[in-house]
Amino acid sequence: MPWHDSRKQACRETPLSDFHLDERIVRDSDLLTKIGLCELRLMKDGRWPWLMLVPQRPHVSEIFDLTPLDQTMLTFETTLVAEALKKVTGAEKINVAALGNIVRQLHVHVIARSEGDPNWPGPVWGFGTAEPRSADETKALAAKILDALTP
Repeated sequence: MPWHDSRKQACRETPLSDFHLDERIVRDSDLLTKIGLCELRLMKDGRWPWLMLVPQRPHVSEIFDLTPLDQTMLTFETTLVAEALKKVTGAEKINVAALGNIVRQLHVHVIARSEGDPNWPGPVWGFGTAEPRSADETKALAAKILDALTP
């Protein structure tokens, strides 16, 4: 069996109860909801409407580590979230990225970008210092996103 098939098999056999979030993801984001495969999280940096999808699978760092069905679900959920974020923000561009150079646990960033936002058109990573949202701003944005996700 090729090594990647054995890794996928291991992911299938690992109980979901073994899933744990990286402490940096917990520190830097708030849980909005669980969609299906993924937890949907809102980044605590208020400079951008910035969401994160984290597949609820243990020991996964790359998209290709997921089973084919989970890869399909991740694509579906990413599209669902990206469309909702675009609807809520009216952003010119929705950036989607799975980097994982620092936090190795697989997670997908979905970020609303518009001309004139901090560091436009450059990347959000490594730019300046995070600016927290107020509790009211967080609650309002979360409610809008969750409402846009509801059919």
